[in-house]
Amino acid sequence: MELSDEIRITAPKDHVYRSLNDPEILRQCIPGCEELDQVSPTELEAKVVLKIGPVKARFAGAVTLDRAGAPDAFSLEGEGKGGVAGFAKGGADVTLTEAAGGTETVLRYTAKVEIGGKIAQLGSRLIQSTASKLSAQFFERFAELVTVEAT
Repeated sequence: MELSDEIRITAPKDHVYRSLNDPEILRQCIPGCEELDQVSPTELEAKVVLKIGPVKARFAGAVTLDRAGAPDAFSLEGEGKGGVAGFAKGGADVTLTEAAGGTETVLRYTAKVEIGGKIAQLGSRLIQSTASKLSAQFFERFAELVTVEAT
């Protein structure tokens, strides 16, 4: 499954980039996040509780960041295991572009997700809908936090 979108954030690009690399800000934005720990400059570990249709599961996972294109772009790869509920793995490419004379940033992302186990049996429409909703919640909260911080 693939997701993509863009969001405008009222903050300079360097501030948005720093915020995307701040584990505390990310923890507040990830729906269902119970823990998010930075274990190295490029690795994070998380515990997240999600409900997808009738299945509620606690996922433990790891995320690796690739900052080679910083501060204009970066990528991430991750995998989470939810016990009998199954697993999710995937990655995302993010680009940041200055707008409005540097007072706004356009964040664009493309994410690919692969799931398996019990959650994969729920049907692609439900999974796509849930993934889109969770993604929107993350970026709405992120924009809210980053905009408040920048003012």
